[in-house]
Amino acid sequence: QVRLVESGGGLVQAGNSLTLSCTAHGRAFRFYSMGWFRQAPGKEREFVAAIFWGSRTAQYGDSVQGRFTMFRGDAMNTTYLQMNSLKPEDTAVYYCAAGLKSTIPIISKRAYSDWGQGTQVSVSS
Repeated sequence: QVRLVESGGGLVQAGNSLTLSCTAHGRAFRFYSMGWFRQAPGKEREFVAAIFWGSRTAQYGDSVQGRFTMFRGDAMNTTYLQMNSLKPEDTAVYYCAAGLKSTIPIISKRAYSDWGQGTQVSVSS
């Protein structure tokens, strides 16, 4: 089992930046895809960004493309989500996720078996 620990959430004003981090404990993470999802109150959990297990290139959801950057640390067990030009609609609980390599697209929640506890990001206007 993989244990994921997120940090870096908080309250910021619109237009500012915030960086989230997620550290994974327990397995050989070079075989794991890593993803970030978010969930606002009353809404479905939404794909934000993900990196395929054998890559350092991220995919992004349409609503964050060009503003958010996801990357993995050198040890491959830490992932970061740099969020720029934040908007009030980015307010949500952000979750880190890990999934063993598979054929399921990494933009899907089904690709992930392990989830962090979530960290709150609030953006004021």
